[in-house]
Amino acid sequence: MHPFGFLLQREVIIGLALAGGIISTAGGFLLRKNSSTKPETARFILRTGYAVSWTSVAAFIAVGFLSGW
Repeated sequence: MHPFGFLLQREVIIGLALAGGIISTAGGFLLRKNSSTKPETARFILRTGYAVSWTSVAAFIAVGFLSGW
């Protein structure tokens, strides 16, 4: 099994995509003018959500390459 084999499971990829979307949405709401959160913190949360989402995309692509033709 690959060192990151657990990341290549369907449920994990879907979970990462959903978690990334939720975290990014929360970060977007925190960036609004009426928010009491510091803008730096809100941007960090937003970027973390994007990173989780892109991890899901990368895992999805890796599964495609590793599954064979």
